[in-house]
Amino acid sequence: MEDLEDIRKRIDGIDKQISSLFLERMDAAADVAEYKRSVGMPVFDRSRERDIVARATERVPANLSSYAAVLETVLIEASREAQYQRLGLKSEAAQRVTDALAEQSDLFPQQAYVACQGVEGAYQQMACDRIFKRAQISYFDSFDGVFRAVEQGFCQFGVLPIENSTAGSVNHVFDLMMSHDFHIVRTCRLKIDHCLLVNPGTTIDDIKVIYSHEQAIRQCADYLANHPDIEVHSCENTAIASKRVAESGDKSVAAIASRSCANLYDLDVLEQSVQDQQNNYTRFACIAKDLAIYPGADRTSLMAVISNDPGSLYKVLARFYALNINLIKLESRPIPDRDFEFMFYFDLECPAAAPEFKNLMNSLSDVCDELRYLGSYSEVV
Repeated sequence: MEDLEDIRKRIDGIDKQISSLFLERMDAAADVAEYKRSVGMPVFDRSRERDIVARATERVPANLSSYAAVLETVLIEASREAQYQRLGLKSEAAQRVTDALAEQSDLFPQQAYVACQGVEGAYQQMACDRIFKRAQISYFDSFDGVFRAVEQGFCQFGVLPIENSTAGSVNHVFDLMMSHDFHIVRTCRLKIDHCLLVNPGTTIDDIKVIYSHEQAIRQCADYLANHPDIEVHSCENTAIASKRVAESGDKSVAAIASRSCANLYDLDVLEQSVQDQQNNYTRFACIAKDLAIYPGADRTSLMAVISNDPGSLYKVLARFYALNINLIKLESRPIPDRDFEFMFYFDLECPAAAPEFKNLMNSLSDVCDELRYLGSYSEVV
């Protein structure tokens, strides 16, 4: 049997040959780029790339064909990206990023007209106050109303919840993203501390019904399970639940909401910190109609439709890996009226001005049926 050290030396020799052949291949790719420039051919040739991968799988035993396909796909993508760079080509998304960075504002707005869902005291209002020093807030009955207010120019910005560390993504907001024109300009992470709010003089034995937002209800599932005789009803948000309890004057109803709602609506805090997880945070997105990238932007959100073929999602994720870009969130939502098609949402951690981010934006459209750049931003903690 061959000694392990000798086997490893043999592998090192093979790797050296592979590196030399890789450089040869990239030199050939540069020649291809110049030829395509001279005759006006596009860089991306889907049928050619499909044939190359198919031949690679035929040259190896069946049990290695999938690995050969992955290897050849990586080589093709490296070649294609090198051709884009050599020719100085930019995708539409990459050009938008370049233009936005060139027009970058010096400072994020300190005051603005902002749309929020609900009423005064909602967590969205608290997030708005964290993002802006002085905001004039208009309240709307629904998340859709917030999107429309921004889209139609009624408000400069809108603040919406997008995910919670305990209850997960706010699916309704993600679904609405598909049908509205907007950009994310900042996000905010807010610690959520839920309290049981009641009218003065109420005891726990008096309570028959608790109102709150569906996300807050999920975040307090264990607490509510300990009170099986109390009915739980969801409403638009926690502030509206508090307002409803206060206006009723009824000791049989209570709300799960923030302590600030207790002060705002003259309610008592019967129990505090009733959420299941004390380390409970919600992320909020600040949206605007027009694309703007402010200083410090180190996160990006994208929406993409990817073909329903084996390896399609892998090709997108492989680009993040190849460029050393960290994927911090991946969400998928079914597209209405399109059977078995999904919209994928990606949150990436990478400075908007970084060269690797520009390379990513320049190449993603080749592996996505549809690609939408939602914006680059920083997060307020």
